[in-house]
Amino acid sequence: MSYFVTGATGFIGRHLLANLLKRKGRIYCLVRKSSLKKFAELKESFGSDSERLVAVTGDLAKPRLGVTPAQLKELGGKIRHIFHLAAIYDLSASAESQQVANIDGTRNAVELADAIKAGCFHHVSSIAAAGLYPGVFREDMFAEAEGLDNAYFRTKHDSEGIVRDECKVPFRIYRPGAVVGHSKTGEIDKIDGPYYYFRLIKKLREALPAWMPTIGIEGGRINLVPVDFVVDAMDHIAHKPGLDGQCFHLTDPAPRRIGEVLNIFARAGHAPQMTMRIDARIFSFIPSAIKQALASLPPIKRFTSVLLRDLGIPAETMQLINYPTRFDTREADRALRGSKIRVPDLETYAWRLWDYWERHLDPDLFVDHSLTGKVKGRMIVITGGSSGIGKAAALKIAAAGGKVVICARGQDELDTTKKEIEAAGGVCFTYVTDLADLASCDALVKTVLAEHGAVDVLVNNAGRSIRRSIALSYDRYHDFERTMQLNYFGALRLIMGFLPSMVERHRGHIINISSIGVLTNAPRFSAYVASKAALDAFSRCAQAEFSDNGISFTTINMPLVKTPMIAPTKMYDYVPTLTPEEAADFIVEAIVERPVRLATRMGTFAQVMYAVAPRAYEIIMNSAFRLFPDSAAAKGIKGIREEKQQPPSSEQIALAALMRGVHW
Repeated sequence: MSYFVTGATGFIGRHLLANLLKRKGRIYCLVRKSSLKKFAELKESFGSDSERLVAVTGDLAKPRLGVTPAQLKELGGKIRHIFHLAAIYDLSASAESQQVANIDGTRNAVELADAIKAGCFHHVSSIAAAGLYPGVFREDMFAEAEGLDNAYFRTKHDSEGIVRDECKVPFRIYRPGAVVGHSKTGEIDKIDGPYYYFRLIKKLREALPAWMPTIGIEGGRINLVPVDFVVDAMDHIAHKPGLDGQCFHLTDPAPRRIGEVLNIFARAGHAPQMTMRIDARIFSFIPSAIKQALASLPPIKRFTSVLLRDLGIPAETMQLINYPTRFDTREADRALRGSKIRVPDLETYAWRLWDYWERHLDPDLFVDHSLTGKVKGRMIVITGGSSGIGKAAALKIAAAGGKVVICARGQDELDTTKKEIEAAGGVCFTYVTDLADLASCDALVKTVLAEHGAVDVLVNNAGRSIRRSIALSYDRYHDFERTMQLNYFGALRLIMGFLPSMVERHRGHIINISSIGVLTNAPRFSAYVASKAALDAFSRCAQAEFSDNGISFTTINMPLVKTPMIAPTKMYDYVPTLTPEEAADFIVEAIVERPVRLATRMGTFAQVMYAVAPRAYEIIMNSAFRLFPDSAAAKGIKGIREEKQQPPSSEQIALAALMRGVHW
């Protein structure tokens, strides 16, 4: 018994070959010239059985698949089974390519089967052949398909029609559901189907704790089947007598809705689950003409395009959210009876699919995530770069090949940092600047542009913090003025100075070091938080204006860091804080990834909680405000030595540890 397989080097094809090699007989595989090397590697992977695999050079787009007359003669009367798997299984592929592969390719494969008088033609179709049929689609249904406007649905339907109408040898048709990875190994070769949403799940995991409930969508039922079930079922049915002329649904008889599926993968990826899911069908009452008009508005089109592109989700998949079709499997069930071949529960192998994707297919794996790749030879300006977070960031960036410009008020500290950077082989330029003085800011911008030509990244790190309750600030209006002068106006002056040259070059990145206090509404830091919140708001507005100019704005809501700025508050000696080196890693991540915002999970959770339950959150923060008193310095009490100050209580330490990184 001999076999002929098209698409043998594809995902389903490779697994089918593994099954066929367990049987007797030679296996002929249609291979394009350009894929002969790939086929040789495939043969080698099968070991000793590879000698039974024979490459037949051809082309899906040519009559009789481009098989030569000599090869036709050799194959004539020898092939018991032809498995036609070669096709395009991609909603986003062009209509022309799908026409050639799915329709012309199937017709050419049918012609070959007739020419060599094959015993049976096994056509691997798809549930897409049903289109968007509203209801249960049986295995004996074909012409009833609806909603075939999409090229993928149409070509899969029409190619199946060619087999039904034009194939002169016995045939069997298989309609798999959306094929995912192997249920035992998780292996898959490309991102498709539910995998398109894995990046979204990963982003949620990075932004929120796994236990936090989120709002998501609910839609139609998505029919997922692992590749090992598909090939096992095909192999079994193909070799069972008396089934010619039939169609078999290789689908899950109990498919889950899309919201359930996403939650299963969220659990597999340790990400937050969509506890509340909004059924997308509620929007069906809106007339299609109105929905199309809204979708065609330029701002909505651009927003949708950018969002889907960032998440790696093809726009074509969105039409499947309310997928309306269910699939009857009675013929497949009857053919598989007694074989123990069943669709495994997605819950039992979802973790394997996630693990394989995260290790091998996550698009982020193929992006240069090194700091060197982002800063080598580039000019990076860091304010407050002579100590603390700024110094730690300057050392990391210079070590990665960036040309660092640091500025601060003290020449001695700048010189010390410059020597450290240069001793490590880095490049550093220093400028004495008082960022609270707008004239000094202007002078820095003018000098840097004159001496270095352009700035690629501006890190607004310098800042001033004041810990004092509002009740003790009635006569200290200058506290608010001086924090705003440095934290907002000084940073803004540099942004406005460097931004024009960035726009001219269509390239630039502005990173503003904000505070977790902006997200948590930290009491006793009203002056500091207000100044940082102003810079946050400016960045959000600026991003909207410059996003199409190649300029990125990133806000880092930095948690509590052990730097000279918090040294006067001795209570911080007892609570969890980041080191300057750990804080500098936030800046490194911002440079590499260019996110709009970087924040800890604690900060994000506080922001969400305040939005959902502001009164409850207010009670929590007020309780914390009463628990942590003003310092003696804030009260204006002089002469109290540090060692005589009362150490924090166990309750204070416990709350600070629970809400890690928050300023108290």
